[in-house]
Amino acid sequence: MRVHLVTMPWHPLDLPSLQLGLLQEIVRRARPGDEVSEFHGSLRWAEFLLERSGGRLTPGDYVAVGSDAIFHGLGDWVFSGVLYDDPGWGEARLKEYAADRDVPLDTALAMRPHAAGFIDACAAEILAAGPDVVGFTSTFMQNVPSLALARALKRRRPEVTVVLGGSNCDGPMGHALHRNHPFVDHVVRGEAEYAFPALLRHLDARTAPADVPGLCWWDGTVSRANTESRRTVAPADIPSPDYDQWQAALDASPVQEHIHPKLVVEGARGCWWGEKHHCAFCGLNGTAMAFRAKPGKRLWTEIDRLVRRHRVLDVVTVDNIIDMAYFRDFLPRVTESGWDLRLHYEVKSNLTRDQLALLSASGTVHIQPGIESLGSRVLDLMDKGVTGARNVRTLRECENHALTCSWNLLYGFPGETADDYAPVIDQLPALVHLQPPSGAHRIQLERFSPHFTDPGLGFGERRPAAMYQHVYDLPEGELADLVYLFDTEPAGIGGPVERRLKEAVAAWRAGHADSRLLFEEDGAELLVHDRRYGRPPATHRFTGWRAAALRRLEDGRTVPALRRLLATDGHAVPARALEAWVDHAFSLGLLFRDGATYVSLPTWGAPVRLPEGAG
Repeated sequence: MRVHLVTMPWHPLDLPSLQLGLLQEIVRRARPGDEVSEFHGSLRWAEFLLERSGGRLTPGDYVAVGSDAIFHGLGDWVFSGVLYDDPGWGEARLKEYAADRDVPLDTALAMRPHAAGFIDACAAEILAAGPDVVGFTSTFMQNVPSLALARALKRRRPEVTVVLGGSNCDGPMGHALHRNHPFVDHVVRGEAEYAFPALLRHLDARTAPADVPGLCWWDGTVSRANTESRRTVAPADIPSPDYDQWQAALDASPVQEHIHPKLVVEGARGCWWGEKHHCAFCGLNGTAMAFRAKPGKRLWTEIDRLVRRHRVLDVVTVDNIIDMAYFRDFLPRVTESGWDLRLHYEVKSNLTRDQLALLSASGTVHIQPGIESLGSRVLDLMDKGVTGARNVRTLRECENHALTCSWNLLYGFPGETADDYAPVIDQLPALVHLQPPSGAHRIQLERFSPHFTDPGLGFGERRPAAMYQHVYDLPEGELADLVYLFDTEPAGIGGPVERRLKEAVAAWRAGHADSRLLFEEDGAELLVHDRRYGRPPATHRFTGWRAAALRRLEDGRTVPALRRLLATDGHAVPARALEAWVDHAFSLGLLFRDGATYVSLPTWGAPVRLPEGAG
């Protein structure tokens, strides 16, 4: 059997498709006689745009539509006219939507006329390989490009079997995709390691796949959806990806000179925190929350092999959360290897100083710690299991260990009030030397999140997000099963407080690159050099118990706890004197206050920074 695996726009140009890399190995293991080939449609689309536009539509424009506009559906809309055989389909609705939200459209509008020619070229190239099965992987804005190409393939060669899978097919979304698109023969819902080989066996035998868990298939004109399995794929059955065909496609691509390629690896699936406390707004793990991880030794062996084979040192892990065992059996191996790797990891925000130091020593340069807020009550509403003080401490330690930290400041949670935000907003100017969030964003209602599954948490109304009106030509009842994001009544803060929050975050982002707040030890003195944006330059000098207090507050303490610690250090400080000093240090912006807890803000290093928008 000839199996053709396809990833369409808008997969990131700088990353191989983990899904295709895994499926390549899955089929090879289960069916060594099959011929497996890949089609990297994202690279092809960027090449196509570059050529057909005479260089005007660049890979940078691809990113602007495919990543930056992900919550506006622009990437899907570019291809919806092809799917519905109408070059102008949805354009009026999109323009109305964009005008209400100040969304720039010029790039997407310039791309859309090229979409039909691209789909024709893709269909011709894939069919020339003579496939029996064409399998698409779909995540985020890959649905409509995949559907447009699937439809084109079936129109030209009806006997080709079309299969969809990926995150966009999880749960009810997969059945809705199937029943609304008759040119899709099968949809694999959930993990593919067991299901895809089982489907291929049925196709070989020409038997009905009624026993393949989660699979959607056509029983005559009826769309069947098999019951999804509760069984998750064991780590031993998750293969190491094969990226050889991606490498060949990249080496031959004119897009290569525009990107910095990275490798993608997978150490774990699911979320160990979510198994205990599912963050209220998060739907990322879909129906597979159960946490499983490869042993650290095996993960390192996979990375070592991929790095040697592809000669790429940037490695992105797609784990939703790091396995805490990796601090014992994986990261030390990376550190000891001598490889000059640049790792990218998602972690929990309450890591210790030593754990962040180990991440840095291992070559980790970028982490996504899920900070989300700096106010403890809002974090409690999220069920994050961390405090605002601890999150500020993490931001400070990222500076100390030269870790780039990506995070969003989220708001709009049922039950939050202006009083939860006012003290945080007031203190944001003091944090300008620490890495700012990407912005302040109102949460959206995500399928699979507790907010979605339990309307009693505060979001009783829900309807498919407005962006899907210019993406799909389907009734709202079908969209309700098909889509991942929903609109609902706004909750939490709004009005002046919301504006203040957004303005404060924007000022933080604008002033960060030129801001420093640095510790320096000078004999018996502890100096703090304040060079933060918006404040006059100053150097503060501390000696004795005051210097000790500032150091003790690096871990975050209440004033009574700080006084007890100072006493163990040999400093008997009167309570009123200590309270007065803490108030003074706080007034200088050297401390962050979260309820009764104070955290020191100066850092011990000043990593090289780029201005906002550079690089």
